[in-house]
Amino acid sequence: MRVHYDRETDTMVVSLRDERIQESDEVRPGVIADFGYDGGIVRFEILDASKHVQDPLTVTLATAG
Repeated sequence: MRVHYDRETDTMVVSLRDERIQESDEVRPGVIADFGYDGGIVRFEILDASKHVQDPLTVTLATAG
């Protein structure tokens, strides 16, 4: 999994796996889900990320347990 924040476009992309994108769907205003050819989610794009993410330049991975 990779998280990339583009400060210039204020967009955060959360990539779950490396696959080609077949289609994209705006599942909520400002949230785009990209789907692969197998129908599974490949990545999420968050538009205007600084309005939704507390600190888009710092990401913490948390595990349950």
